[in-house]
Amino acid sequence: MEKRGEAIVLIGFMGSGKSSVGRELAARTRLPFYDTDRMVAARVGLTIAEIFTRDREEGFRAYETEALLQVPRRPAIVVTGGGIVLRPENVRTLRELGVVVHLTADDETLFERVSRRSTRPLLQTPDPRARLTELRQLRAPFYRVAADVEVDTSQLSHQEVADAVLQAVENLHVG
Repeated sequence: MEKRGEAIVLIGFMGSGKSSVGRELAARTRLPFYDTDRMVAARVGLTIAEIFTRDREEGFRAYETEALLQVPRRPAIVVTGGGIVLRPENVRTLRELGVVVHLTADDETLFERVSRRSTRPLLQTPDPRARLTELRQLRAPFYRVAADVEVDTSQLSHQEVADAVLQAVENLHVG
């Protein structure tokens, strides 16, 4: 049996609501909040988009793994980048931190949400909608393997998702 921490770790595709729900959970639980994307940007001194431009996705993923290893092993809310599950060592670390919650949404909802900002480096393509679907389908098995529980955010507010996450985590601890 693997040793599991007490953090609530949010994984999922871009636009699934990880950052917003993570902030809501941190406010409600009064637990420390860690966002691996923010940690990487602060450490490197560049935006995520600039890191992708300069160091490509592989460089970003290396920084992301380093950031994840710096998250303290304690009760906390941890928000990750959408591709963090692509490295097996990251999945092991996520599970060591605590309960891994996969936030998901349908493609239409994800695209509508990510279209609000043009800063998504992996969607800077001639057909961002097709790229989103392709990436989500590619990553779906990785999310399933990493997650203890899944919450569909498509029709829910951030508050409702936070409720569902807390309930799912509680059910895991009771069961």
